[in-house]
Amino acid sequence: MIPYMNLNEQVDSDFSRARRRALVRRALAGFRREPALNRLLSFDDVRRALWANNRTCLGTRAVEVEKIVGSVGRWSDFDRSFLPARASVGERWKRIDRAYHRGEDLPPVELYKIGEAYFVVDGNHRVSVARYHGAQWIDARVTEVGGPVSEKTRLRPESREHRAARQERSRSKARKDPAQKRPARRPNNHRNRPGEEVANLGILEG
Repeated sequence: MIPYMNLNEQVDSDFSRARRRALVRRALAGFRREPALNRLLSFDDVRRALWANNRTCLGTRAVEVEKIVGSVGRWSDFDRSFLPARASVGERWKRIDRAYHRGEDLPPVELYKIGEAYFVVDGNHRVSVARYHGAQWIDARVTEVGGPVSEKTRLRPESREHRAARQERSRSKARKDPAQKRPARRPNNHRNRPGEEVANLGILEG
């Protein structure tokens, strides 16, 4: 590891690396023509799509960081891996990162839970820093949000294995049917409709 002269240089380097990783992920998603899979989900879009309005406080618990896939109000500031998508989040991100390096206790983040997926109400930067450093769990105050979704149909983050298998099935289908037209490429500023955002999460589990 590179020996840094002081903590400020360390956190500056951390944020620069996080931003580079975010830019690489964005470029790869664009190259694969699947930019939606790299976007953080909007809680309001998913809630409306699932008609989820009932709320139950579950208290404070440890939550798997990889299951946090969206945000209530900051979904455009981070990507699906919670890497910083904008340079403007740098000041607060570095402040949290500095506290992380000092071993300071940070307050639990606040999350909404829909099915097995979580959305940040408060603490987006804390989740981002934790994920950057490879943390597997984070303390959170959790509120479950439910609606008319059957117990057999659960919202869950799509695993890497499931996503890879789904993409391979799509490629195999295209190879078997060369006459099938490739869908028109959407403009980069296109944002999926709520139902599409839900589908992109790999949601339905029966």
